[in-house]
Amino acid sequence: MAEDKKYEFIIVEKVEEGNYAVISLNRPDKLNALHNPLLKEVVDALESMEMDPTVRCVVLRGTKDFTKKAAFSSGADLAAPMGKGIKPNIPSHMQHAMYTKHKYYDLIEEFNKPLIAAVDGYAFGGGCELSLVCDIVIATKRSFFGFPEIIRGIFPANGGTQRMSRRIGLNRAMKMLYFGERESAETMFEWGYVSFLTSDGDEFESLVHEKASWLGHAPTTALMIIKKSAKFGTQVPLKIGLIMEQMGFGINSGSSDVMEGINAFLTRKEPKFTGGL
Repeated sequence: MAEDKKYEFIIVEKVEEGNYAVISLNRPDKLNALHNPLLKEVVDALESMEMDPTVRCVVLRGTKDFTKKAAFSSGADLAAPMGKGIKPNIPSHMQHAMYTKHKYYDLIEEFNKPLIAAVDGYAFGGGCELSLVCDIVIATKRSFFGFPEIIRGIFPANGGTQRMSRRIGLNRAMKMLYFGERESAETMFEWGYVSFLTSDGDEFESLVHEKASWLGHAPTTALMIIKKSAKFGTQVPLKIGLIMEQMGFGINSGSSDVMEGINAFLTRKEPKFTGGL
């Protein structure tokens, strides 16, 4: 599993009793600013967890040991190289640079198991976009979300213009994109973006553990099909999405967790899902 591998920019931990793993962005001196090497490590860690039956949910968060301010991620590291041979003044080079970044974000979003963004502090720019590719967002009341790129003459091109519009609606997304203002976690909760809102400290840690453990003990195959159907089935015509749902129902029927759930219901016992097919 990935926790056995040494990473430079992330920390990977396994919570065995909860059947989940935690990936912590670990650049506290730069408020967990993102660059390609860090994103590559996140993708590598997630890939190692795909076939690991002991990891049935993953939490993505900023390091607990911050040195400046609490941050999920302050966004892209603008001082970091865009990529080997990339020249900022050549449009085709910059297009390729964003193509590379999109691949990282897409691979994170396509991770088959539940992915929770545990946000405590800043989630700006690329950091906000990183939370967008997660399935559930748990945030502390001291957290802020935003796209400050416009103030620097650029815009959120790691999927921000596309994914945020789909998540909170075009009007609210345009406000964030145009004006670069930060939105509080309370506002994002009211808008439906933040799934769970809590105080920082022990209350936050307890809630993250509770929700990750719940998903870690839930029927894994059904969760995977829910994720694919809800996130990607809604990007195609309804009829195609419904066919995806039908096929998913067929796949899930072969899971041992289906019989466990039905038998538990009939015998009035708590189900013990194993996540197996």
